[in-house]
Amino acid sequence: MLLFFTLGLLIHFVFFASIFDIYFTSPLVHGMTPQFTPLPPPARRLVLFVADGLRADTLYELDENGTSRAPFIRNIIMHEGSWGVSHTRVPTESRPGHVALIAGFYEDVSAVAKGWKENPVEFDSLFNESKYTWSWGSPDILPMFAKGASGDHVYTYSYDAKREDFGAQDATKLDTWVFDNVKDFFHHARNNQSLFSKINEEKIVFFLHLLGIDTNGHAHRPSSRDYKDNIKKVDDGVKEIVSMFNHFYGNDGKTTFIFTSDHGMTDWGSHGAGHPSETLTPLVTWGAGINYPQRVSAQQFDDSFLKEWRLENWKRLDVNQADIAPLMTSLIGVPFPLNSVGILPVDYLNNTDLFKAESMFTNAVQILEQFKVKMTQKKEVTLPFLFTPFKLLSDSKQFNILRKARSYIKHRKFDEVVSLCKELIHLALKGLSYYHTYDRFFLGINVVIGFVGWISYASLLIIKSHSNLIKGVSKEVKKPSHLLPCSFVAIGILVAFFLLIQACPWTYYVYGLLPVPIWYAVLREFQVIQDLVTSLLTYPSSHFVGYLLVFTLGIEVLVLSFFYRYMLTAGLTAFAVWPFLTRLWTRAKVTSLSWAFFSVLLAVFPLMPVVGRKPDISLVMGAGLLVLLLSLCVVTSLMKRKDSFRKEELLVHLLQVLSTVLSMYVVYSTQSSLLRKQGLPLMNQIISWATLASSLVVPLLSSPAVFQRLFSILLSLMSTYLLLSTGYEAVFPLVLSCLMFVWINIEQETLQQSGVCCKQKLTSIQFSYNTDITQFRQLYLDDIRRAFFLVFFLVTAFFGTGNIASINSFDLASVYCFLTVFSPFMMGALMMWKILIPFVLVMCAFEAVQLTTQLSSKSLFLIVLVISDIMALHFFFLVKDYGSWLDIGTRQLLACTAWLFIYISASPNRLWIPSDPGLDLNLLHAIRACISHYVIVMSMTIFLVFLNGLAQLLTTKKLRLCGKPKSHFM
Repeated sequence: MLLFFTLGLLIHFVFFASIFDIYFTSPLVHGMTPQFTPLPPPARRLVLFVADGLRADTLYELDENGTSRAPFIRNIIMHEGSWGVSHTRVPTESRPGHVALIAGFYEDVSAVAKGWKENPVEFDSLFNESKYTWSWGSPDILPMFAKGASGDHVYTYSYDAKREDFGAQDATKLDTWVFDNVKDFFHHARNNQSLFSKINEEKIVFFLHLLGIDTNGHAHRPSSRDYKDNIKKVDDGVKEIVSMFNHFYGNDGKTTFIFTSDHGMTDWGSHGAGHPSETLTPLVTWGAGINYPQRVSAQQFDDSFLKEWRLENWKRLDVNQADIAPLMTSLIGVPFPLNSVGILPVDYLNNTDLFKAESMFTNAVQILEQFKVKMTQKKEVTLPFLFTPFKLLSDSKQFNILRKARSYIKHRKFDEVVSLCKELIHLALKGLSYYHTYDRFFLGINVVIGFVGWISYASLLIIKSHSNLIKGVSKEVKKPSHLLPCSFVAIGILVAFFLLIQACPWTYYVYGLLPVPIWYAVLREFQVIQDLVTSLLTYPSSHFVGYLLVFTLGIEVLVLSFFYRYMLTAGLTAFAVWPFLTRLWTRAKVTSLSWAFFSVLLAVFPLMPVVGRKPDISLVMGAGLLVLLLSLCVVTSLMKRKDSFRKEELLVHLLQVLSTVLSMYVVYSTQSSLLRKQGLPLMNQIISWATLASSLVVPLLSSPAVFQRLFSILLSLMSTYLLLSTGYEAVFPLVLSCLMFVWINIEQETLQQSGVCCKQKLTSIQFSYNTDITQFRQLYLDDIRRAFFLVFFLVTAFFGTGNIASINSFDLASVYCFLTVFSPFMMGALMMWKILIPFVLVMCAFEAVQLTTQLSSKSLFLIVLVISDIMALHFFFLVKDYGSWLDIGTRQLLACTAWLFIYISASPNRLWIPSDPGLDLNLLHAIRACISHYVIVMSMTIFLVFLNGLAQLLTTKKLRLCGKPKSHFM
């Protein structure tokens, strides 16, 4: 059996990895020839200002007094340059935004595993193509472009990472540091001949990354005075830098200025998804080669922003974020970034029509080069008779379009050139998508075949070894035939040979060959299949169809709950009614009423808002008081039973009560300190980390009796959960735990009702590491319901107060009791632990359910595995690599984690890149705080293996404050 579970885990890891090979491989190709406009550029140098986290509406709108928060930028819009809205793509995070701006393509999903700070795949950028680039700003952004540059011509100047403190008194100092260092740089250049000659070269770039606005937005929200005042300081700083550049270069008119943002921010201070407040960023350009303001009488846009901003008479030129990269390259005359998929916005250019046409032609050729390389790569590894080229852009059509464009340029039909080149670009992008997804159908079919085979085998194993369904149907044992293994060996050899002659990657061999042994194992159980069919034919068809419909409905509710949280409410409401439809109501009225009450109470949480809620410390304090009140009642009740409650255990409970009180104090004190902008008090930080560390040790000191141990686990984990809470979610684990206690009792009642075993008092049952396997029983039909309840509670534990598939579903303030300095992985780990605390509570309760119902964890695990795999098969077909971050993240999370999180949870051992570079980028996951969704998914397996081992550790191990540990058995 251990071998089966080991192989099962390995197979699920393969299914896990297949999602990324099928949907989220990098589309970047290498080997293209650099393309640049053959005409002299209008500018010698370019200055790029990126105000991190700046929303378009907050910059462009007027304040309550009717004045602009950024008067210098507003003056540019009205008198000197061109402006518009830059539409970003999800995920709206700093690295993807900067990659789109500077490299012209949408981020590679593998970058998420490195916190979006390093280059997982080498790519070209504006900085790399420039002669020199000098950059100032955050240490999280600047190094990734310097590392990817060829040669030593990209210079970075960044402040210490500790300055990125969300609890700091004044985050605008981050921007002030940048402006001051730029001024010092140019002052130093006047006295340094080598540096002076470099900054007087052509084709150079100056990049100023301004993080203060983003930091204030996270800490205080975009509606705060801090956020808006920071915009004014940035506006003042930009004005000073522009004046300094003009003075330094003698107003030579050869400097282009671009002011934009990498992403916006929601009203609640987060980003990562596709809300307009996150995807709409400002773009203001002026200087050499840029069009002057154009007065218009009317403009047509799908939004009403122009009127709100009072800019309806100044022409608005919207672009996609990746379009800014080709704009910048054409302005200073450097080659287009090789991997860029941006389309040059020619309306921004103030140059001759010939220059615009040549630049657009270069842009089209540059993207066409990527298409050609991609096609060649795919053609080389595909058998000639199986290769199907992209018909919309054949070699002859490419040649005809390029020839026609050259002819139009020669005859000065420049508008036709621009239109023709845009058509070629769109076809090339479609072709890139076509070849990038060329093998998707083949890989998907292999994974689905393997998946269905695995589900079939697991189901047969349940029927054969853990149920009485086919007992007595057939006693005949047939001698195995050699034909079956020989046939599957031959199939395996044919598949391997087919992949070999196509020079496929090694992962293709895994996906192609994995179904072979799985289906061999299924067909080896042909006798079981026959017996099963025989047994089902004797079963009333109406009952069979009814049970099948109920099972299917339950699976669909679980699937839909991942997309629509209110389905959890519907499911919990159905759970509340369940006892009244059975004989439970007549046998255990109090238990049934308690079950209904807590089910309905828990059903309220999925109806609460996922995001957008404001921190409400009073709710956290209220949750803490409820925990203290419950502790008082339980301790008082236990003290009355003097025979089973020792002073040592009383001391443990008092210690946990004290920990809860300290957590409440730290939450209140930290909130007050941050509001006064005094940062995170050191003592609060020490108490928080000490509480977190002790929460996994203190429960081991309590009695191994089921009720006492589970209550001790709840108290310890609630202390940590309070520290990580900002509002109503603090009450969720408490309500969930109450329902879990009732679940343990009600399962005892159902088992007694069915006559399987006699009811035992919970006070007399103790957790034991070594359980007598002779006490285990065979599976019954009702055990499928228990497995379904477990899966449903796990889903509720994950999604009850939020959607972890969305990176903006969580509040950075959740970790402020532990740290305020930006640390993506540490913040991500803390918030992942917050998400998983309810999961641990469910798993610990399920340990008790298995113990009290005398159910083998191996048996129940197989049912849970089948349910989760059927769900995962749903999600496999729902995975997509386009749409909003939330849409992508949800489906990606499901497909990747559904196979693993339930598989491991019931273990008996307790253990975007988009397909189209022009489409949205994924990440899975979702730890909040600027950590990508991909990190969540890849971390999920590690956390779940740890947590399910933790569930057994927390329930079965016993430590003593003094003396030798004592073993406890039932």
